[in-house]
Amino acid sequence: MSDTNVQINTQVDGQYNADQIQVLEGLEAVRKRPGMYIGTTDSRGLHHCLKEVLDNSIDEAMAGYGDSIDVTVNPDGSLSVSDYGRGIPVEKHSQTGKSTLETVFTVLHAGGKFGGGGYKVSGGLHGVGASVVNALSTWLEVEVSRDGELYRQRYELGDPTGDLEVIGKSTATGTKVTFLPSPDVFSTVDWDVDFILNHLRNTCYLTKSLRINFFDKRQEPSSSYSFYFEGGVASYVRHMNAKHDTLTNVVYISRDNDDGYVEIAMQYNTTFSETIKCYTNNIINPGGGTHLTGFRTALTRVVNKYAREAGLLKDKDPNLTAEDMKEGLTAIISVKIGDPTFEGQTKDKLGNTEVRPMVDKLFSEALSTYLEENPNDAKAMVNKCALAARARMAARAAREAVVRKGALEGSTLPGKLADCASRKAEDCEIYIVEGDSAGGSAKMGRDRDIQAILPLKGKILNTEQARLDKILTNNEVKDMIVALGTGIGESFNIDRLRYHKIVIMTDADVDGAHIATLILTFFYRYMPEVLARRHLYIAKPPLYGITKGGKLHYVYSDAEKVEYLKELGVDEGESKVKIQRYKGLGEMNPEELWETTMDPEQRQMYQVTIEDAEKANNVFEVLMGSEVPPRKKFIQTNAKKVEVDV
Repeated sequence: MSDTNVQINTQVDGQYNADQIQVLEGLEAVRKRPGMYIGTTDSRGLHHCLKEVLDNSIDEAMAGYGDSIDVTVNPDGSLSVSDYGRGIPVEKHSQTGKSTLETVFTVLHAGGKFGGGGYKVSGGLHGVGASVVNALSTWLEVEVSRDGELYRQRYELGDPTGDLEVIGKSTATGTKVTFLPSPDVFSTVDWDVDFILNHLRNTCYLTKSLRINFFDKRQEPSSSYSFYFEGGVASYVRHMNAKHDTLTNVVYISRDNDDGYVEIAMQYNTTFSETIKCYTNNIINPGGGTHLTGFRTALTRVVNKYAREAGLLKDKDPNLTAEDMKEGLTAIISVKIGDPTFEGQTKDKLGNTEVRPMVDKLFSEALSTYLEENPNDAKAMVNKCALAARARMAARAAREAVVRKGALEGSTLPGKLADCASRKAEDCEIYIVEGDSAGGSAKMGRDRDIQAILPLKGKILNTEQARLDKILTNNEVKDMIVALGTGIGESFNIDRLRYHKIVIMTDADVDGAHIATLILTFFYRYMPEVLARRHLYIAKPPLYGITKGGKLHYVYSDAEKVEYLKELGVDEGESKVKIQRYKGLGEMNPEELWETTMDPEQRQMYQVTIEDAEKANNVFEVLMGSEVPPRKKFIQTNAKKVEVDV
């Protein structure tokens, strides 16, 4: 079957014949519809290209070929990934008649990961990574060292500029891929060093004893970093808990059987929240899956069994639940299997049924042994879970005491909510607005069919430092839960969400940022699935209104203000230009608020994601946690970046 993509062109006149069927050959389909292959063409899509190329080198390392990888951002903005694996095969491919290397980079679904002979386990499972990156690059160059020769081939816009050629001798083996992303495809081609470093660090945690070196040569002097973790995911958990007081040592297992390989690390801390990350063949699975189910089942059963036998749970005490095991738990669950299946194109959730009993069995055996050999850790773990059980029962009582039965699930909406007319959740939006003044303007300026307004009074409870029972006594938080309709805690159900866009709209000042952070903390800790499903947004009101000649123009940043004034050909101080600095949403009348911040055709919004959950987790812990020194250090470090209105 050839690599073609069929596109149906619809005509206004209603004709539907052979002329409306367009066949896109080979990589043309990728260039025509890049979002189908990399999800998006913004910064996330750009960095997805790095992941695709890097995955091939990591697969070599996981297969036991090469123990280091170099990633380099070059002065011209191109990016290179070099490994010391076996090198991509270069001999003529029987099916395509081209060299195998050219086949890999120009034919979709060509790779060494389909028949099982090239790799036992692999992260780049779909085999489209190299060819897609090639298609979306202005140019791409591959160098391969193998069989004593150094080979090279160059491509431009996905097409080879010449045949594969031998350019010298080589005593090493490996592959080097260098590519320059096309600015005609991506909205930005600027590499984000922080993102890259975080991804490389996490990759090394998940691939024990792999070293990745990073070089940024865009400025002189160039910068370099190196990552290597002998402890694997155990090192990862220690890193995640570095800012917490821990209750136990790290429990670590590394075992395999005929179904695959399991590596798990877990540790309890004194916080109230759970942080678990699941991976399959180094691919993160935000939705969990069968490996997470096996882990939870084993943890709950083994801890209950030990607690009974050690007398830490009495005969009259009920068993601890899986929910009780979550409080203060930090864990990494990593499995490597030969033929993973995922739910959805994004590999969000692992579906292999054989993985659940594999993880259950291997982890149960290891945890049982650990608890027997470490009674102090075992006691601390049981006590933490028992405390969580009491808090769970208190939260249940609070739910029943605070509101009448069913109210948290949305049977009675809060009085201050101005709801929308539509009942189709996928069409509806709710604006969580700071203050009654802005709330009033938003209510008058909104589209009443699809936009609901929930004004909040003051700053909500800091949920980073509170259990659910206390949270449910806070009226502002309670109103949010009721309005959204999902319930919370044990009763949470994302499918009952009444609005598929939840928009946080606060003033563009320090207080507004604080309120937005408090709301974000609540969603991150108690409704993470809202972020995972990409339902959460932050409104971006304008900072300035600039008027010249009776024409008003809104700008959303200081940089945008400078650029617009340049377009006008005027300086900021000229009298013929009026510049208004908006310090609060309440300063805008309903028409202005609609035009600048709420009109779907013109507004600007940030979508809140958990692409980097660990980074977000660290920021929330620093800003909203109980420890003062980390917060003080953060403020001192970032003080120079803050603009202050005097």
